[in-house]
Amino acid sequence: MSIENRIAFVTGASRGIGRACALALSSAGARVVLAARQVDKLEQVASEIRAAGKDAFVVPVDLGAADSIRAGFSKAAKEFGRIDILVNNAAIAKDGLAVRMKQEDWDAVLATNLTGAFLATQQVLLGMMRERWGRIINITSVVAEAGNPGQANYVASKAGLIGLTKSLAQEMASRGITVNAVAPGFIDTDMTQGLAPELKEKVLAAIPLKRLGTPQDVAAAVAFLASEEAGYITGHVLNVNGGMYM
Repeated sequence: MSIENRIAFVTGASRGIGRACALALSSAGARVVLAARQVDKLEQVASEIRAAGKDAFVVPVDLGAADSIRAGFSKAAKEFGRIDILVNNAAIAKDGLAVRMKQEDWDAVLATNLTGAFLATQQVLLGMMRERWGRIINITSVVAEAGNPGQANYVASKAGLIGLTKSLAQEMASRGITVNAVAPGFIDTDMTQGLAPELKEKVLAAIPLKRLGTPQDVAAAVAFLASEEAGYITGHVLNVNGGMYM
């Protein structure tokens, strides 16, 4: 499953799922652009990739700010000339019950998770259309399909990504561009490590495979969807959730 010499741009690449996706794409042969707000953490991931003899390029990007998105992609385009694979992974959460949710918390989550992904996608579409080849992979969530109390903003943003995926898949198919989503379940990352033991037990009870997923589980799905072998798959939501939602 090779994506040799393709240029991949991964948002939220400094840790967790984004980091795992960057490493998996690099290992499959891609030259990787790492984007996030924390440049020092990105440099650590870039060092890992370079230590394996591969190419990594770091750009600071805040997905909640349109100017930052444009500047990051412009910098990457100057370095590589094009982007072949975009992984929209960056996301934030500001949880709270809907009855008490502040509008700024709603706006911030939608701005980063959904609008940010859309604006990032806009930055790569023309280039992909010229090349008549492209892979856009949006990281959504099991909660986008199943819902989750206390996360109205996060769930709405991730469900919006599924709608965006399907619309773009239809718009871009004739140009050789596939657009898919990966929906992780509960993955063992910084976000889930803070779960209270009783909540973790409840989560595990709801997962038929009886374990949390790993970032590598998600990255393997992303690397597949980015590959030539996945060229006839578009508009699809690939669940990586241990059977938690079917």
